[in-house]
Amino acid sequence: MTEKNKTVGMSLVVQTVTRWLKGFIFLYGVYIVLYGHLSPGGGFPGGVIIASTFVLLTLSFGKERSLGKLGKLLASELDSLGALLFLLVAATGIVWGGTFFSNFIERIAPSRHFHLFSAGVIPLCNIAIGMKVGASLFMIFIILAVIRVKEINGRRKLITTEKRRTKK
Repeated sequence: MTEKNKTVGMSLVVQTVTRWLKGFIFLYGVYIVLYGHLSPGGGFPGGVIIASTFVLLTLSFGKERSLGKLGKLLASELDSLGALLFLLVAATGIVWGGTFFSNFIERIAPSRHFHLFSAGVIPLCNIAIGMKVGASLFMIFIILAVIRVKEINGRRKLITTEKRRTKK
């Protein structure tokens, strides 16, 4: 087999099924995050489903493809943005409602039952938690997939599986 024909990841069947399902899995995770206050779900389970999309991409196509879709830097930024958004929603409750996590959306627009913002700030909190959980779980998976331990002279040493190429 030549270098050009070498496949990375799993078999062609797994890669084809992953190509078909990745969008549906991601959209289902987004749906669970957005409508978690109306049905079973919310930020945490939706974030886990969203992270599973990128884990599936990593397992099927190799880490290079999934890191191309959602890199470590972007995952770290989404993780921080999710925490900041959650804190911002809570702090906005102090400013507009007088208490921490006050429902300030009810003051802006009266809610209609069984609609997206019928629960006030809960969907915004679910979005923040979904971003944080999805990015965090993907980062944990990538760290576990990239780093391994090798024993050298009786001592354990962390090494990455990436081969570093030096320019000559």
